[in-house]
Amino acid sequence: MTSQSQPFDSNCMTLTRFVLAEQRKVPSATGDLTQLLNSIQTAVKAVSSAVRKAGIANMYGIAGSTNVQGEEVKKLDVLSNELFINMLTSSFTSCLLVSEENPTAIEVKSENQGKYIVCFDPLDGSSNIDCLVSVGSIFGIYRKASQDDKPPSEADALQPGSKLVAAGYALYGSATMMVLSIGRGVNGFTYDPAIGEFILTERNMRVPIRGKIYSINEGNEKTWDRAVKEYVDSKKNPSSGKPYGARYVGSMVADVHRTIKYGGIFMYPATKDNPNGKLRLLYECIPMAYIMKEAGGLASNGEIDILDIVPTSIHQRSPIYLGSTEDVQDVLRMIKRYK
Repeated sequence: MTSQSQPFDSNCMTLTRFVLAEQRKVPSATGDLTQLLNSIQTAVKAVSSAVRKAGIANMYGIAGSTNVQGEEVKKLDVLSNELFINMLTSSFTSCLLVSEENPTAIEVKSENQGKYIVCFDPLDGSSNIDCLVSVGSIFGIYRKASQDDKPPSEADALQPGSKLVAAGYALYGSATMMVLSIGRGVNGFTYDPAIGEFILTERNMRVPIRGKIYSINEGNEKTWDRAVKEYVDSKKNPSSGKPYGARYVGSMVADVHRTIKYGGIFMYPATKDNPNGKLRLLYECIPMAYIMKEAGGLASNGEIDILDIVPTSIHQRSPIYLGSTEDVQDVLRMIKRYK
């Protein structure tokens, strides 16, 4: 062992251990949520492995193709979706799945059904795969709202974010990290491939009350409304103080993770081309808003809290402004002024 080597912590807090400890705090808990989160953790490990070897295994790009032997080569977005669906349907804890990749909700076979509904984006930012930009997975978990004796339907998934039981995301970057909230703050777990476990590395993550970074796709500036244009200009050319820095990755998970760490604001507003916004409400905006609020930040569609929106369809889109409390309040005041 070299002098720089760190001794292994034999008492490290793994994600599984953390969730079990949280379960013990709720006397009425059945353990189903713990089992569900473990299945998501396994799916994330498998997706992380696939992302790491994508180039070698010819899994870049999106959609599928065949190789020279005529065998189907599953691209990362397709493979990631299958991994999530397989793990969730075999966990005996879910009854309905809503995936970004599937046009309709997936009902779990009756013999495998549990009480939870999972909405997920199995590979967020997949258009960035080819250039090795960080990608991620996003998920939100609800309880089935309808009577237990009725089969689940898409209507059961159309719940506001205020009804979430848990939400989280995985970031496949320089390391693989899972960020999770089960309604009692936000915690970050970094994957240690040496032992095959996620280890608690960031306890009780909090977003600064104000940041110094704005994040928006400025290529769409011509399609923004006046309020967004004026707000961004005020950050680039402030009347006093230093201008904000601009950072935009194009993978929501990467942009939101940076916003939690350093503060500031992430925006994907409505535009002339996308009057309802572009990001999906159920499996992008709502889970990220839940995590941001649990970390002490804010998230809005420009008019109301993201978590107060009652979805009307599973692939509904929404504008979103989320991040540090004071930064989000600034843009909301600007929007209100122009309204």
